[in-house]
Amino acid sequence: MERTLILAKPDALQRGLVGRLLTRFEQKGLKLAGLKLMVMTPEIAAQHYEAHEERPFYPGLVRFMTSSPIVAMAIEGIGAIAICRKLMGATFGCNAEPGTIRGDFGVSNSFNLVHGSDSPEAAEKELALYFKAEELLEYDLNSFQWIYDPVEELGQEG
Repeated sequence: MERTLILAKPDALQRGLVGRLLTRFEQKGLKLAGLKLMVMTPEIAAQHYEAHEERPFYPGLVRFMTSSPIVAMAIEGIGAIAICRKLMGATFGCNAEPGTIRGDFGVSNSFNLVHGSDSPEAAEKELALYFKAEELLEYDLNSFQWIYDPVEELGQEG
């Protein structure tokens, strides 16, 4: 199983889309391992976006991300990172394909509704910024037996 961070950004929360975003991930067959409504502090934003610190858009990005609550989600499943990124769509809503989150709900280059980790290393680092270890739950999701074929996906005997 792979775990990734998904953030419903301030624009998603303000537009009342958080439930619809979570539904997309759940309907795909992914498992929710953590969920938190919070305000991103400037300190968390600085750590999360440190790779962009020298970019001209950085101050506006931090201002936007700290302007309103966000919802942090820990999402789990086989290939969760790649699956979530496909569900989100291209970074800019105007370029995102219909059927993706950004393609269905976004048109802006600035407000793109959702963030998802782009690698296992980023997911591990980002999840630690938003969740304490005890806030990420381990449990069996009964529907996994109808989502994953254990012989094919998990390498186990049926």
